[in-house]
Amino acid sequence: MARIAVIGAGMGAMAAAARLAVAGHRVVVYERSDTYGGAVRRFERDGFRFDTGPGLLPLPAVWRDLFVKTGKEPLESCVDLMQVDPASHHVFPDGTRVSLPNASRAGVVAALDEALGKGAGERWGDFLVRARETWDRTRRPLLEEPLWPNWRVLADKEPYPALERKRLLRTRKAATLEQIGAWELGDERLSALLDSHALAYGLDPRRTPASAAVLPYMEHAFGLWYVRGGIRELARAVYERCLARKVEFVFGAEVTGIAEKDGRAAGVELAGGTSRAFGSGSGTVAEADHVVAGVDPVRLNRLTEHLLDADGDVRADTVTARPGRFTVLLALRGAREAGAPHRTVVHAPDRTAELEFLTARPSEPVRPTVTVLRPDDPALCPDADHESVVLSAVAPTEADWDVDGNAERFADLVVDAAEAAVPGLRKRVLWREVCSPDRTEDETGTHFGAIPAPSLAAAHGAFLHPANTTRLPGLYRVGGWSHPGGGLPHAGMSGALVAGLIVEGPQFRGSQ
Repeated sequence: MARIAVIGAGMGAMAAAARLAVAGHRVVVYERSDTYGGAVRRFERDGFRFDTGPGLLPLPAVWRDLFVKTGKEPLESCVDLMQVDPASHHVFPDGTRVSLPNASRAGVVAALDEALGKGAGERWGDFLVRARETWDRTRRPLLEEPLWPNWRVLADKEPYPALERKRLLRTRKAATLEQIGAWELGDERLSALLDSHALAYGLDPRRTPASAAVLPYMEHAFGLWYVRGGIRELARAVYERCLARKVEFVFGAEVTGIAEKDGRAAGVELAGGTSRAFGSGSGTVAEADHVVAGVDPVRLNRLTEHLLDADGDVRADTVTARPGRFTVLLALRGAREAGAPHRTVVHAPDRTAELEFLTARPSEPVRPTVTVLRPDDPALCPDADHESVVLSAVAPTEADWDVDGNAERFADLVVDAAEAAVPGLRKRVLWREVCSPDRTEDETGTHFGAIPAPSLAAAHGAFLHPANTTRLPGLYRVGGWSHPGGGLPHAGMSGALVAGLIVEGPQFRGSQ
């Protein structure tokens, strides 16, 4: 039985902890805050409840696998999963609206043809076929296996089978999402639909590789799911599964360093006053045979003097350059109208201005693409005469949100956009709570409150995350800032990969 110290109680870290405990190891999780879940958090006030992180669950099979592998009680016995239908309602700048059915190619094609004109659905459907081929080519190396030592084979070739485009006696293929939209979809509204899947992770479609076609494909192929009571209930279920497998949690525990001995990780150094989990430590050191770090690269690099990457070229976008999630929580008077979509995406009126705001940091914010979540869930409201609504957009993390009313001004723009999704919105608002990326940093410890994106192939490796192993033997990375990247499915898979690497060793090659 090995002693394993886990830094952070995020979703990937808890997934690893549960699997390692089932394998017979003694696992202790050290969490700096007073709760579990990482970015999967909840805000409550006056009988209203809100998810402040992810609001929907794609690819629930990842979490079903965790519950199957860690006990006899399946996921559906621990949470109430329901498929969202329609998967999304879209409002475009020209006033066009379309509702897209959940996990139905024929339904999506028909809906797009009706709303956008004949041929639009077929072009999107053909794109999904090519996206599926991309998924088939990249699923195992980017989701189910540890990062390959020869990772450059994932970086140098674009797996998306783009259509050839002849122009001026030259043949070109789309290399970015923006080019897919312009060259293959042929409609600004379809391009906006494609862009929205990248923007949800703070990715700029002008620079995001075409391989990101897997993002809309995952949603289309596997559907979108909601957990009654909010996605926070999934975090609660994973936490309780950890407890049932004898994982120990120490909350309010600030890890200040990685202890080393004989050239390998040997435990964690804790801030003064934190109780030790392992009795053989001295002072403020909790000894361990393996250390699993569920923190972002900036924080992890502060915990050790080692260059952790075996190859310095393998790294994701720097954390400081990544946008964060800006959320406005609305407590509304009046009941949710019958048939209201669970999720509405209100697309930005000026795509170029929005992207420049995210990347160039202009002095004034612009109206962004806004996602409106309106779950039909009585557990989120004090009674049937009220409604809780979550509005979210991506925003620059280096903006000064806490000065000169910047956060409130941007929140006004977010609410203005949401008027297209919620009838009479402003007149119904009892109160609102604004959550900027700065607040996310305070609550989760993630540098600048940035959003980690899923790992993507091509683009010379710029969208690959660091491997789960590090140069320091015995130290592993888990969660959204390590392979295979951000998003609930990817976080769950990172836990499976780290557990496999510790239990089976370097020969572990992923799930079969």
